[in-house]
Amino acid sequence: MPLSASEALSLLVVSILWGATNPFLRRGAQGVELVKVEGRVRRLLYEATFLLSNYRYVVPFLLNQSGSLVFYITLASTDLSLAVPVCNSLALVFTMVTGKILGEDIGGKGAVLGLLLTTLGISICVGSSVDD
Repeated sequence: MPLSASEALSLLVVSILWGATNPFLRRGAQGVELVKVEGRVRRLLYEATFLLSNYRYVVPFLLNQSGSLVFYITLASTDLSLAVPVCNSLALVFTMVTGKILGEDIGGKGAVLGLLLTTLGISICVGSSVDD
C-alpha cells in the first residue's frame, strides 16, 4: 500500500517527537541514580516520585508519549512494515541531531556515517512508497 503525503508527515512528526525528546529525557533524569532507599519497591517509588516531580523530565516525557499517540493513530492507515522502521530509524537520527545541538558527544565520524546511511535508507523506503 503506497504511503500518502499525510502519512509520511505523521511518521515524520512521530520520529521528531520520539527522537528529539530523548536527550531531554536523559537530562531530566539526571540525579535519579542518587536516590538511595532500601528495598526494590520503595526505591522504585522514590525514583518515580523524583522523575514525576521534575518538569525537566515530565515535559519531554509527555511530548514523547504524544508521539506514541500519533503513531497509534497513524497505524490505522499506514503499512506496519514501513511505519515501524521509518519511525524508529528516524527517531535515532533526531536523537543524534538533538544531542549534538545540545552539546552531547554523538560518537564521531562513524556515528555521522551511520546517520547518513540511515537517512539514505529511509529516503529510499519512503520514496518507493509515496503516492505519485
